[in-house]
Amino acid sequence: MWLRHRDAEPSIDPTAYVAPSVVLSGDVRIGPDSRVLHGAVLSADGGAITIGANSVIMEQAVLRGTPAHPVAVGDHVLVGPHAYLTGCEIADEVFVATGAMIFNGARMGRASRVGLGGAVHIGAQVADGDNVPIGWIAVGDPARVYAPGNAESILAGLSERGGFLPYVFGVEDTGDRGEVMRTTMRRYTRSLGRHRDDVEIAPPS
Repeated sequence: MWLRHRDAEPSIDPTAYVAPSVVLSGDVRIGPDSRVLHGAVLSADGGAITIGANSVIMEQAVLRGTPAHPVAVGDHVLVGPHAYLTGCEIADEVFVATGAMIFNGARMGRASRVGLGGAVHIGAQVADGDNVPIGWIAVGDPARVYAPGNAESILAGLSERGGFLPYVFGVEDTGDRGEVMRTTMRRYTRSLGRHRDDVEIAPPS
C-alpha cells in the first residue's frame, strides 16, 4: 500500500523492488537495486526515510522517520526480519539482524553490526566496524555495549540524553510518571492523527 502523507509520497528508483504487501507512507525514497520484502512498513511520520543502493529491508521490518529524527539507510545494508528502526542513521555496509532495534538519534557506523535481538539505544553512536552482540544493548557516545541484565549501566547511559520520553518526544521530565505519559501521549496521538488525511495512491506501473 502506498500512501500520500503530509503532502509527500513515496519515490522508488525504477530498478528497486517493493513487494506488494509493503506499506510505504509519506516521504519514503528507495534507491537503485534495493529490495523491500513482504510485510515491511516504512512510515515517514514527518521525517523522511531514505534507503540507499543495493540494500535489503526484509519481511516485517518497521522503519519510522520523525520530524526530529529522519531515517537514513546507506548502501549495501541488510535490515533483517522484524527489525525496528526509528529516527536513526545507518551507514553503508551495516548488518542489522533479525529482531534488532535501533532508536532515535542513534547511528550505526560503516560496516558495523547489531546481532539478533540487540538494541542500539537513543543517541548511541556505534563506531565503524563495531559489533553489538546478540541480545546486548549499545548506549552512549561513543557507544558501549552492555548485557541486558546490566540495567544500572544502561540507565546511566540513557540519563545522559535525559531519558527516553524527553529525548524522543520532547517532554519535560517532571518526576511524575503519570503526568509525563499523559503529556507524551497527547502529543503522539495528535501527531499520528494526521494519518486520517492520508490518501492511498497507485504505485507506478
